[in-house]
Amino acid sequence: MTRLTRPIGPAEPTGPTRLHELDVLRGFAVCGIMVVNTWQHTRDHLKDSDRNAVDWAIDNLLQGRFYPIFSFLFGLSFVLFLRSAAGRTEHPRAVLLRRLAVLAAFGLVHQFFNHGEVLLPYAIFGVVVLLPASFFPQPAVVVLGVALTAWAVHQGGGTILIPGVFVLGMALMERPPPGWLLLPTFVASVVLGVTLTWLWVRIARDPALFYGAVYPAAGLAAATAYCTGLLLLLRTRLRDPLRAVLAPLGRMALTNYLMSTPIILLFVPLLVADTTRLAGVALSAVTLVLQVLFSRVWLARFRYGPLEWAWRSLTWMERVPNRRIGSHP
Repeated sequence: MTRLTRPIGPAEPTGPTRLHELDVLRGFAVCGIMVVNTWQHTRDHLKDSDRNAVDWAIDNLLQGRFYPIFSFLFGLSFVLFLRSAAGRTEHPRAVLLRRLAVLAAFGLVHQFFNHGEVLLPYAIFGVVVLLPASFFPQPAVVVLGVALTAWAVHQGGGTILIPGVFVLGMALMERPPPGWLLLPTFVASVVLGVTLTWLWVRIARDPALFYGAVYPAAGLAAATAYCTGLLLLLRTRLRDPLRAVLAPLGRMALTNYLMSTPIILLFVPLLVADTTRLAGVALSAVTLVLQVLFSRVWLARFRYGPLEWAWRSLTWMERVPNRRIGSHP
């Protein structure tokens, strides 16, 4: 059975010390997803298939690079929640099922406005894959994660990548790798990501050479490079500014992710009219800046974002205190 009691530090964002690096990685993923979602909504409303340099850059450098990060962190947080819930109830998995049910409800509503949203698949795969995997011994979790991910890559990636990356996140939380692996992993993933992306660009339009597994493999390699590179930066003097910008986004990831959809839809006519695609990049940048400011102001007064608070309260079936001590209404 997956161990739920081994002390590894704070397991919930309510503790006195936060897992800052996870917040930063989650905030970083929110940034990338915002750019990609804006671009995808724009492309979905275009009548022609012409592509320019911005399309190429987003498709080959950002698309498929950030939802694996988010998925990996979800699997990791799954273990953290189980450990925390085990300290509050004798039936932590029952509480986790309720948590996933609430997430599914958010996803169902979001599906009406964004057909490519991830919350509903996350909830479903959480129940079907992560929950059963929580009963497995750690070596079996690793094998399952690798097998599911390899199968999904071979099938061409997409949504089916989520379960494997979920389980890999769970495995890493159970047995964190040594810190000295960070730099070599970054170097190896950069080389592999660049190589696979170059290979994809070369073969994508050649029916004789086309192999669909190259694209998701390039995405996973790039996602690894982005994560490990950011973690390396967090060990430099850039740590504090990176935390100041990205951690608030990460702590309110659900709120910021759902808030971005109506903003994008509101500006779709402008985005479609701009043949350079730069309007989408600009909209993403402005939205993210506003979300950082909003998140910082909100979290100065409250412990959770508005939707994070609702999610937590519905999970525990009680009104969870949210206002910080000393803050004024």
